[in-house]
Amino acid sequence: MSERSKIFAPGLLEGRVCVVSGSGSGLGRATALELARLGATVVGCGRRPEPIEETTRMIREAGGSADHEALDIRDEEAVDAFFDRLLERHGRLDVLVNNAGGQFLSPAEAISPKGFRTVIELNVVGTWLMTHAAATKAFIPGGGGKVLSVTLSPHNGMPGMVHSGAARAAVENMMRTLSVEWARFNIRLCAIAAGQFDTETLRTKYPAEVTRGLADTIPLGRLGTEEEWAWLVAYLASPAGDFFSGTTITMDGARDNWFGKWPPALQGGGGEGSIPAEERRPKP
Repeated sequence: MSERSKIFAPGLLEGRVCVVSGSGSGLGRATALELARLGATVVGCGRRPEPIEETTRMIREAGGSADHEALDIRDEEAVDAFFDRLLERHGRLDVLVNNAGGQFLSPAEAISPKGFRTVIELNVVGTWLMTHAAATKAFIPGGGGKVLSVTLSPHNGMPGMVHSGAARAAVENMMRTLSVEWARFNIRLCAIAAGQFDTETLRTKYPAEVTRGLADTIPLGRLGTEEEWAWLVAYLASPAGDFFSGTTITMDGARDNWFGKWPPALQGGGGEGSIPAEERRPKP
């Protein structure tokens, strides 16, 4: 981990305390590292202790402030105790990043009731428990705070992911509803929909048939980077993000709007090469 951000001013989040669930890998780790670079104290959590310990070590070795706890966000009592201990140690909480989640790729007819419930409990119930505990224990007594909940793009139907699609839609609506109910407490809540990013999970946990050519489905022609995602979260966590609330911010290279590049490849040619030159030239 480098000591300085490539984008933001040093000390942008100095004095802030930020919780990042699922901070042990991928977008969650990248987020934790960037928030720490900007001066925040980052408290990571996740089900497996080793990866979150590694994230904390990376932050501390670079001179940042971080700690962590193993936590199953589906466990109500454990979540409550997590926030109680956090407030005892740090005295405040400013930002909650609900990054923890998960799903598995499967045809809908092959998903068991248990499998469906597991995905809903992790992505919806877990997000609710973390958000509710942060609000009631820290944000409402403390005069405000921010919740940034990670969801998915594209927002069209995702074959093989019906459980996750249903869960992420629920989380996005949850953020919209709470942004109205809790505005009186100065709590800002947004969903952030992640498109296809070049993460280890994408490279190693999904079949090659799914990931091969994935960049070609994105209008910008490439996958996103973990750093780009972390910069977005840092922006929203900073004072620059104070008027964002009740919305879903999609970061996916325009994949939510179109499948593939434009113009599409046509029979007998591809892209602009299939359009006559005189039609490509701007009209006077």
